[in-house]
Amino acid sequence: MQSYGAYVVLLQEEFGWSKVLVAGAFALTRIESGILGPLQGWLADRYGPRIVLSVGVVIFGIGFMLFSQIQSLLGFYLTFAFIAVGSSLGGFATVMVSLVNWFGRHRAKAVAFSQIGYSLGGLSVPLIILFLEAFGWRTTAFFSGVLVLVIGLPLVSLVRHRPQDHGEVMDGGDGTEEEKQQNPFRTGQDFTARQAMRTSSFWLISFGHACALLTVSAIMVHLVPHLIEDLGYSLAEAGLVVALMTSFQMVGQLCGGYLGDRFNKQIICVFCMMFHMVALLLIAFASSLWMVLLFALLHGLAWGIRGPLMVALRADYFGPSSFGTIMGFSSLIVMLGMSIGPLFAGYMADLHGNYEIGLSFLGIGALFGAVCFAFARPPAHPLSDKLHPLI
Repeated sequence: MQSYGAYVVLLQEEFGWSKVLVAGAFALTRIESGILGPLQGWLADRYGPRIVLSVGVVIFGIGFMLFSQIQSLLGFYLTFAFIAVGSSLGGFATVMVSLVNWFGRHRAKAVAFSQIGYSLGGLSVPLIILFLEAFGWRTTAFFSGVLVLVIGLPLVSLVRHRPQDHGEVMDGGDGTEEEKQQNPFRTGQDFTARQAMRTSSFWLISFGHACALLTVSAIMVHLVPHLIEDLGYSLAEAGLVVALMTSFQMVGQLCGGYLGDRFNKQIICVFCMMFHMVALLLIAFASSLWMVLLFALLHGLAWGIRGPLMVALRADYFGPSSFGTIMGFSSLIVMLGMSIGPLFAGYMADLHGNYEIGLSFLGIGALFGAVCFAFARPPAHPLSDKLHPLI
């Protein structure tokens, strides 16, 4: 996902496709992932994450191999749809089902540490670009698929669903009454998916998350082309900017895990959305290096801090029992941001010849997300007058 912008440049050179066409493939995969979300979440809750992850990793790896052989726009879209199914089943949402069941008072830190893997993927973008330039995008894509299978399948075997299935308890405690009292996530009742969707917090968090991904998805697809075509950077230099942004994202993840387990996650998310807005306005109108660097700092930190809190906040509000299904239905809304962001930025760039207007509007969209998080208060369980506690 993080190297998609580099592939975009080479695909446009070889096939002559417009920005909106190459962004369209990314957008459609996000739509497909969103539609798949409720079923994926239910399967992970019902049968456990390991089976779902295994199927996803196999599809993901084979998808990359098929992508390396495409000769047409239709083939590009079909193979990317295949990759999307694999990356969804074998990725973020499925892993989170396991994590929120194993961690309570350390949940934000656990999610943050798990997402460092995503940041390491971003740090490897310069390496991917070296391979793209040395061996071409087809060879790089094929062996990326091989790597997914060789590394991914053994890792899947390490995943466990719930601690009670293995004679353990959440957060590694001893299960005593004292330990339960120290863990605020053991109080109250978990929400079912139906109950969660009847709360305003479910919809506000979902739309806030969608607004965040308006910015993230647009940057993932269009940052490298924007740096090269509008700002005059080389492909290698653009890769370094992506790596720098990802470095700050990693710092943000560590900070987000620490802060999220100690302070109000809702308020932290509001500030992160403001950072996203400022970052997109900076990169849209960047006229010097310091603006690009400040963009990388703000966007990376906001993305890194906010990312773990999207998972932890939902688990705090609704509990872990039906988390996969709740997250899956939320993805139907979140996918709107992931799909609209790159499409809108690409269309505006094709229309106006640069990314300034498109990125500016998406930055303003992040402000709407800040408002959503500001009003996403802890919901009352329909069978209890008590609010779910927050750290």
